[in-house]
Amino acid sequence: MIQEIYTKVLAGESDGVRSAVQKALDEGIKPSKIINDALIKAMDEVGARMKSGEMYVPEVLIAAEAMKAGLGLVKPLLEGEAYAVGKVVIGTVAGDLHDIGKNLVTMLLESSGFEVIDLGVDASAEVFLEAAGKHKPQIVGLSALLTTTMASMEATVKALREKAPGIKTMIGGAPVSQQFADEIGAGGYAPDGASAVDLAKKLIQ
Repeated sequence: MIQEIYTKVLAGESDGVRSAVQKALDEGIKPSKIINDALIKAMDEVGARMKSGEMYVPEVLIAAEAMKAGLGLVKPLLEGEAYAVGKVVIGTVAGDLHDIGKNLVTMLLESSGFEVIDLGVDASAEVFLEAAGKHKPQIVGLSALLTTTMASMEATVKALREKAPGIKTMIGGAPVSQQFADEIGAGGYAPDGASAVDLAKKLIQ
């Protein structure tokens, strides 16, 4: 049944995932096993296929929705069993209203077992700092699509390094690069959603 759930997630069949998850639960398979060995494992494969060019964003989003359909059934049954891999606060920096890339990264992180707090768009350094203090994440992710908002990103990373030094930062978006991440002292840079998940896992190890 675990294999069936895995296959249905890859195929993006939400209804199929729901019924397979329900069958697995009826058979007495632990919720944590369903999450880790079927749902998250399938999304790891989706990420790998996205990176290699075998899957594209629309298919990735459909698979993520299917995974969430299964997660919706098992998550309430966990009774305090920890399943989250880690916690991430994410947002688009001040002055920038673009969120497609951020939303994709959020969905992929959630589908890979992270708890994600999304601050939306046009988030100031103060908003990021407040969220970091409130939610105590391991990682803060910053997104920017406009070259003009790279300065906002730099200021936010600097503020986080000074006031929340235990938290790792990762950046992404069209105008930024690994070189820029190094220059501003960010913990890492991800060029796409699948790489962002890999980077997040690496940062919390």
